[in-house]
Amino acid sequence: PVLYSASGADAAAISAAVNLFKVDIGGGSVPGPAGSFGGIRREINWDGVPDGFSAPNNLPANFFNSNSPRGVVFSTPGTGFQVSADNANPTSAPILFGNINPTYATTFETFSAQRLFTALGSNVTDVSFFLPGTTTAASTSAFGSVFSDVDLADTTTIEFFSGATSLGVFASPAANDGLSFLGVRFNAGERISRLRITSGNAALGAAVNDAPGADVVAMDDFIFAEAARVPEPSTMLLLGAGLLAFRFTRKRR
Repeated sequence: PVLYSASGADAAAISAAVNLFKVDIGGGSVPGPAGSFGGIRREINWDGVPDGFSAPNNLPANFFNSNSPRGVVFSTPGTGFQVSADNANPTSAPILFGNINPTYATTFETFSAQRLFTALGSNVTDVSFFLPGTTTAASTSAFGSVFSDVDLADTTTIEFFSGATSLGVFASPAANDGLSFLGVRFNAGERISRLRITSGNAALGAAVNDAPGADVVAMDDFIFAEAARVPEPSTMLLLGAGLLAFRFTRKRR
């Protein structure tokens, strides 16, 4: 795997690493429908999520495969998901998850203003890939995330899976009161069917302040390579049989 990481006080500190990750995945510079960039890369920056699905309201787990089809569905051991409010929301909900805990309004900052993303009741977010807008399982070759306020090393991680097989656990660099980026691109044919993001060591909560020993972390932009269909087992068996027959024929010749 090829790793991309950076951390610093603000968006400028991680922009070079984020942009390099985008270039290496591929795609254009002009956004297409549902976050596509030339059909090669997709992005989620949360900022287009409407007020009705932002704080104090929850985000449906399949929003980015149904409402705005980008081929990802979320799950969590917690109680759901939330995207933070912007400063023009009709309910006057505080920004940066200040609706959950007032201290978070000064704890977090954004890479792309103004919204952030979090699981509720857990610091774990599972991401599964599908052909956008369908229930057809898919896989990708690269995924990266921006994190806000990673205080402790090795507590914010992404674990990648190909089916039931782990492709490895990778840790985000720390940036107290700042921003971090972690991206991983697999370049030897590995395919990511799902992944698990562990954000800090504590879930956001009304009584959970960001403090020594309690590292609360929010997420910003997700960037990933376009998902492709997972081959059916029968297709893989036929392909394998064909390759064996081809090798046998070559040997006889």
